[in-house]
Amino acid sequence: MATEKLYYVDSHLSRFSARVLSCEEAGGRWEVVLSATAFYPEGGGQAADTGVLGGVAVTDVRERGEEVVHLCAGPLEPGSQVEGVIDYGPRFLRMQQHSGEHIVSGVIHRRYGFHNTGFHMGAEVITIDFDGVIPPEDLPGLEAEANGAVWANLPLRCWVPSPEELPEVTYRTKRALPWPVRIVEIPGCDTCACCGTHVSATGEIGLIKLFSVVGFRGGTRMEMACGSRALEILNGAYAQNKLVSQAFSARMEETGAAAARINELLSEQKYRTVALQRRIFAAIARECAGKGDVLRFEEGLDADGLRELADALARSCGGRAAVFTGSDEDGYGFCLASRTEDLRPLGKQMTQALSGRGGGRPELQQGRVKATRAEIEGFFETGK
Repeated sequence: MATEKLYYVDSHLSRFSARVLSCEEAGGRWEVVLSATAFYPEGGGQAADTGVLGGVAVTDVRERGEEVVHLCAGPLEPGSQVEGVIDYGPRFLRMQQHSGEHIVSGVIHRRYGFHNTGFHMGAEVITIDFDGVIPPEDLPGLEAEANGAVWANLPLRCWVPSPEELPEVTYRTKRALPWPVRIVEIPGCDTCACCGTHVSATGEIGLIKLFSVVGFRGGTRMEMACGSRALEILNGAYAQNKLVSQAFSARMEETGAAAARINELLSEQKYRTVALQRRIFAAIARECAGKGDVLRFEEGLDADGLRELADALARSCGGRAAVFTGSDEDGYGFCLASRTEDLRPLGKQMTQALSGRGGGRPELQQGRVKATRAEIEGFFETGK
């Protein structure tokens, strides 16, 4: 028996009453079919509604032929009359996203002739895939036109044309669709085949924000958000930019330039630090000239620093150089270097003895061990 789809009659309906037609257990949940429902099932890029049905949580909703199946946390008595309440906040948010996506896809189809080839409502943003390349510099103009349609508060019309009417309806689609086809029309903006729920008028969307476009499978993937989701993201970005503004002592509209200046200063500082570090490494290497095998611990070295110091020592000492940096609590990074010896056997033996991992070239082994300084020194004294 077909379920009456109340979400198509009134997409804003959040509370309803219906009769339980069937209830069957499946995988620890109960599949409940009603005579009518306002719960939207997953489909067309839009997630399913959640809520409560007869006091029982509804965790998912799916379509099965002409039936809408509610996956519930508990059973409901077949034949009983139950009240359903959907989680309207998430539903309305999805309606804002979905209707906003139609506007954007309609604008892009009209401007470029591109089709929407993929659509997904993520937890943060909507992603839409188009079968053509959209230049990033076009985003401000596209966004302005889309928001113009929002602020015009255009009424949406959702209907199923008769088999005779359908051929006369011009609508956006990637392929010919068999009847019945549900059409969603935003006057002067977009007409598209769609099975989702939508706002009653575009003003309910509130805001459309286009964030980015990137190349994807020969076309374009766009990220966007609408309504309260867009406002939440923009408020978050504003709050972060305010912190950056305070940290850089720059006006909020000048934080980009301030960050660029800081990056330049950091690059200059890094260059000076690396030059000074190399002078220190050269001095250490001179101290160890001709001493043979060298074991050395240095604080605060990164992987590059470890490698440079070990290499400088190996050139100078005439034997193998073992350099470690770290702490007994967190373990030690290491680099072994030699100009005369294949270090792979030593590296393997050391990492096995000191609970570590590493690898590299015959003349240079690098990695990390989970051992104390005393254990490392003991290994090099005894060789085990």
